[in-house]
Amino acid sequence: METDSLLAESSKGGTADYGTGSETEPGPTTRSRGGSRSAAGESCGVEGGYTGDEALYIQQAVVFIEDAIQYRSINHRVDASSLRLYQWYYSRICQWGLGLTIAVVLLLAFVERPSSLTATSDLRYRPPPWEPSCGLTESIEIICIIIFSLDLAVKSYLIGWEEFRKSKWLIGYTAVITVSVIDWMLSVSMVCDEKLRVRRLIRPFFLLQNSSLMKKTLKCIKRTLPEIASVILLLALHLCLFTMIGMLLFTKTEETERNGEWELYFRGLPHSLTSLLVLLTTANNPDVMIPAYSLHRGYSLFFITFSVIGTYCLMNLLTAIIYNQFRGYLLLSVKTSIIRRRLGIRAAFQVLSCQGAEQPTEARVLVDAVLEVMSKVQMKNYYKEAVITKAQQYATTGDMDREQFSKMFDELDKDRIKEHPAMPEYNSQGVQKLQVIFSHYYLTIFGNAVALANVMCIGTILVLNSEKSTAERDDHYLEVINFCFILYYLFEMSAKIFAFGWRGYFSYRNNVFDGFLTIFLLVLQIIIFAIYRSPFSQWVPAAHGVMSLWEMVRLVNMLIVFRFLRIIPDIKLMALVASTLLDLVKNLRAFAGILVVVYYIFAVLGIWLFEGAIKAPPHSMNNTSTNYSVECGTYEQLGYWPNNFDDFAAAVILLYDVMVVNNWQAFMDVYSRYTTEWAKIYFVCWWFTSSVMWVNVFVALILENFTYKWDRSHSCSVTEVERIRYETSVQLMFREQIQEPTEEELLCQLHQHRHLHLH
Repeated sequence: METDSLLAESSKGGTADYGTGSETEPGPTTRSRGGSRSAAGESCGVEGGYTGDEALYIQQAVVFIEDAIQYRSINHRVDASSLRLYQWYYSRICQWGLGLTIAVVLLLAFVERPSSLTATSDLRYRPPPWEPSCGLTESIEIICIIIFSLDLAVKSYLIGWEEFRKSKWLIGYTAVITVSVIDWMLSVSMVCDEKLRVRRLIRPFFLLQNSSLMKKTLKCIKRTLPEIASVILLLALHLCLFTMIGMLLFTKTEETERNGEWELYFRGLPHSLTSLLVLLTTANNPDVMIPAYSLHRGYSLFFITFSVIGTYCLMNLLTAIIYNQFRGYLLLSVKTSIIRRRLGIRAAFQVLSCQGAEQPTEARVLVDAVLEVMSKVQMKNYYKEAVITKAQQYATTGDMDREQFSKMFDELDKDRIKEHPAMPEYNSQGVQKLQVIFSHYYLTIFGNAVALANVMCIGTILVLNSEKSTAERDDHYLEVINFCFILYYLFEMSAKIFAFGWRGYFSYRNNVFDGFLTIFLLVLQIIIFAIYRSPFSQWVPAAHGVMSLWEMVRLVNMLIVFRFLRIIPDIKLMALVASTLLDLVKNLRAFAGILVVVYYIFAVLGIWLFEGAIKAPPHSMNNTSTNYSVECGTYEQLGYWPNNFDDFAAAVILLYDVMVVNNWQAFMDVYSRYTTEWAKIYFVCWWFTSSVMWVNVFVALILENFTYKWDRSHSCSVTEVERIRYETSVQLMFREQIQEPTEEELLCQLHQHRHLHLH
């Protein structure tokens, strides 16, 4: 069973995260260490012989519960000094500091040679970049490496040497730091004149090893690759077969005018293969077909058949397989996180049940001890209040059993229902009637209609002024319209504050958004009055200081357009889509991190391979109209000069352009012409990694997230969607599909804990 293998993570070298992110393939479950025993009659002990120390048990329970909340492994040292170090390490300041260090070491690529510190990357106009003096970036980098070394030392100490030896991620962490130090010493000894910096290529490892979910995602992607190999092989056969057919159809003939297709797209095997590979992405359609199609209509059947089979069948089948397989492996990986939570809660109960009192029949914990633990646990306040409220229900009995203790923490898996403060009470009947009117839902509907009218007025005036220059525009009418609408927004905000009170007004996110924009718009309007006076009889828009009237009005209009977004929560489907997008922003950190790693590695490789390969056209700095002829559709004719590998920032943008696959054949062509034909392999590998693999994984997550939201909110009204603050995590999406571990399996894991000795 897959669940059994997941539960045996510490039995045969299968360590899971520990805060280190270590995660190796688990072995079979071991039952020989009392896994079938009940909790009754157990005694407890920790390293150093602290048996009976109730303060230590409280501290252990606090850490175990925090581990459960964050889906961390509990397999770490549990003596008093180690727990204090553990809590300090996972404190917000320490983790933010480590994250900042990772960001700094990655951002060094923009400053190091070749520097990206120029206004443009265009080869024709780019000035010589500022290059940091030798030792500047190296000093920053060695500080970051020292911090990473301390991070490694703390992680290694907390889990112990036995677990360190089994952790591939920590061993890799050690190797990366060692290689980085050696390469740094070589750079300093060569006065920063080395051509290759190997440590630049391995820097993304620091980002990977610091994220447990990112490592899960990487593992899912790695295990998905073999599953899609058959479709990739079929795609390759399809490509090769049609390449040979195309070379047979479009051979060189004695009639020069009929050789257009051969000369442009099927001149040799590499050229033919590349042409059809690009057609697979539709980037060169219909250009690749035009020379042959001009001669005979029948040739179009070859290209249409190729696209239907390859693009619309095989590529979409590949998407479906990636979605299905990735979802399965993600589910398997998420099981580990859920089990960690259950194991952390079970461990907290176990250590709390070891406090002094005899338990002849069944282990129980004191409610007072639970409340003391919860007062020290670092977690979100609304979840803490929910758990404490649940614990206080057992105050009459004074203690609780294992099942009651575990059910308290089911509150962590529930949505937060946001309760709004009560409205203020007024004595006057007239004021009460106004309160009813101003708090009615129709006022929000009317405000949305006003915002729509405002946007329509702005759009009309912008269309009328679209052909006029800034100096020719008369903004008097637009300014008056803006002023009138801002007055209404100010009235609406005041009315809602009157009806709901300050606390009630700001408890609604829509009101916070509206109020902020209303105040900002009002301040801008006051500034315009102060500068231009009233009434605006005649003015020259560009004649007043740094910011002209038109620029101020344009800023006001942009903010008003943003205010129109307030209608989103009032339409159920739009609210669902917006909620899905917000959740994606939160949950895509791991996927975005993987993409950052891949971008970083390919950008560094691209700089190594292609830096300086393309030269600027002659005299382009002084003459923008070049006199030399270039082939249509090429890099030079399209003016793609800013897209190059001459610095890190430019390389990232070029890789993005290839990922989008629009005209990506122009980049393959130019670098194969300026270097070798082997350059095409680099671009094909990047296309497959980014556009095929990552984009399809991204689509899989969007589908899973949206389907989950749709199923949950299908029976909800608009107001219920507004009341429930969906905070969907990847773990929560698969929560209902995961089978809970049994008590026997959890006890088996606890008995295998190297630092928490249960007898």
